[in-house]
Amino acid sequence: MGDVLWTPPADVLQRSRIGNYLRWLREHRGLDFADYDALWRWSVDDLAAFWRSVWDHFEVVAHTPPTATLTDPAMPGTRWFPGATLNYAENVLRMPGRSDDDPVVIAHGQTRAPVTLTAAQLREQVRRVAAGLRRLGVVAGDRVAAYAPNIPETYVLLLATSSLGAIFSSCAPEFGTRSVTDRWQQIEPKVLVAVDGYRYGDKPVDRRGEVAAIRAALPSLEHTVGIAYLDPAGGPPEGALGWDELAAATDEPLTFTPVPFDHPLYVLYSSGTTGLPKPIVHGHGGILLEHLKMLALHHDLGPADRFFWFTTTGWMMWNFLVSAPAVGATIVLFDGNPGHPDLGALWRLAEETRTTYFGTSAPFLLACRKAGLVPREIADLSALRGVGSTGAPLPAEGFTWVYETVGERPQLQSLSGGTDVCTGFVGGVPLLPVHAGEITCRALGARVEARSADGTPVIGELGELVITAPMPSMPVGFWNDPDGRRYREAYFEVYPGVWRHGDWITINDRGGCVITGRSDATLNRGGVRLGTAEFYSVVEGLDEVVDSVVVHLEDDEGGAGELLLFVVLAEGLELDDALRRKICRELRTALSPRHVPDEIHQVRAVPRTLSAKKLEVPVKKILTGTPVDSAAAKGALANPESLTAFATFAQRRASDHDTPTPA
Repeated sequence: MGDVLWTPPADVLQRSRIGNYLRWLREHRGLDFADYDALWRWSVDDLAAFWRSVWDHFEVVAHTPPTATLTDPAMPGTRWFPGATLNYAENVLRMPGRSDDDPVVIAHGQTRAPVTLTAAQLREQVRRVAAGLRRLGVVAGDRVAAYAPNIPETYVLLLATSSLGAIFSSCAPEFGTRSVTDRWQQIEPKVLVAVDGYRYGDKPVDRRGEVAAIRAALPSLEHTVGIAYLDPAGGPPEGALGWDELAAATDEPLTFTPVPFDHPLYVLYSSGTTGLPKPIVHGHGGILLEHLKMLALHHDLGPADRFFWFTTTGWMMWNFLVSAPAVGATIVLFDGNPGHPDLGALWRLAEETRTTYFGTSAPFLLACRKAGLVPREIADLSALRGVGSTGAPLPAEGFTWVYETVGERPQLQSLSGGTDVCTGFVGGVPLLPVHAGEITCRALGARVEARSADGTPVIGELGELVITAPMPSMPVGFWNDPDGRRYREAYFEVYPGVWRHGDWITINDRGGCVITGRSDATLNRGGVRLGTAEFYSVVEGLDEVVDSVVVHLEDDEGGAGELLLFVVLAEGLELDDALRRKICRELRTALSPRHVPDEIHQVRAVPRTLSAKKLEVPVKKILTGTPVDSAAAKGALANPESLTAFATFAQRRASDHDTPTPA
């Protein structure tokens, strides 16, 4: 699988942070590793030695040292670094290798002029906001909620909240009222910080009505703080403080509350497309160690870097991005429509901010490819040395497009992980080449395996993605799940003691990985399991097709079932028999006759979550008779109206099936 598109430079061991780490292991631990595979095997075989080396190598600031690295490797329930007390914000604000005057936050958007914060300014803002939260009575364990976009205030609030040992949670302001209250009624925040609105492209979006409804639905709230973002001249909501009042000058010093390693840092949520979003609690220490490892050793970020990832505050990639000052890197924040005024906007932002690592989603890269964009022709990308892709599998043609149009120098890292672990557990590393269509490796400390239907590990075959050894950034638990039942059901019910992630993965003999979609959306025809990712790669590679969703309706009798494909076509096109034949021909040639759908239908839009993931499972539920409101939580969708077409289609099919066949 996959042509080699990039190879590590000859001096990679001298220039990279992972090379420095290998030298450190040799000097301080007497360990020598021949290659990445040997290092990875040690990191998952000797968890205690590996994670303790991360702690020591990055000189984690702790108030009391740990009495051990982990108590018991059995999952769930592993205790990491017992006895240790530390604070995530303290370790991030250390900003190693940076002086007070260095810019560490560069924020651009479509609502206001760019903002830059130096290291000293960031610390000062966190100091003031922490004092403001303290004045509002916030103490360790209280929850502080942000209904705010990817702007410096949200980041300052996260660090100020965590400095107090309080617990942070954010929702992007494009989330509707119901989506927000479904999340926050579970955690009962004491303080809400909210914007009045934002601009998406050149369109103003007023959120004052949503803020009022959210406040009314959260009886736990004692204080609301308004950020006048859309209308800087506007005041805070009635009965609320303004951001400037929260961050008023004070002479209280910046202090950090020491908390246990697994003390809750923030609550992230599953997409909530079916049922209430799961409130996933992440701890100070686990997130810190995992992000130090990924950002420095895998993404090779340090004080010379400017790290960008296109994300909103409703996606775990925001939490991942904003840990980067802990390894000395500057973060580039962007709030707005990535396609405004055209798909070149983020590439021009990369030029303007001298971004060295450009992170985005696979759908964005594929959209740029489809639009015929050549980023290096519209922007000076000479500073770029890394490109990251996540959110969906990136097919081989996406890899090739990056190297043909962005540049040959940057290392392309396709990664996959999840909100559940707030990281990527498969991704890239500076030591290994990049193969088209392939995730380069399993990350250090992440024992990822593929399992066949009978539960045995397989290499070179499609299997269920599992993690067979604990990681420090696995959730501390779910909120309000005292006996851990919901947590166990979510990950450990299928294979006792083994984390089942819910993706299909193939791991080849060199350790490269290909993820082919969610295992609960698998196309299983006549006993052959097909991932959806490769299917979309072919269908959406056609010029006529803008988007698509495929579902497999199983046959209770064990037959092949029905494969239904829904396509969104380019402006002005109608689905006719000639295009149907073309789609079927492409699928048969590129994949197999089993991939040819039984029916192809045109729809106006594919339902997607707010973080742009396709909703295959809810569509399947609707097509098998589940009412729309039960199949998906509309507030978690970017385009809830898109579900109506599938409900209408299901009703029509049901009535057709009920009509007696004429004799």
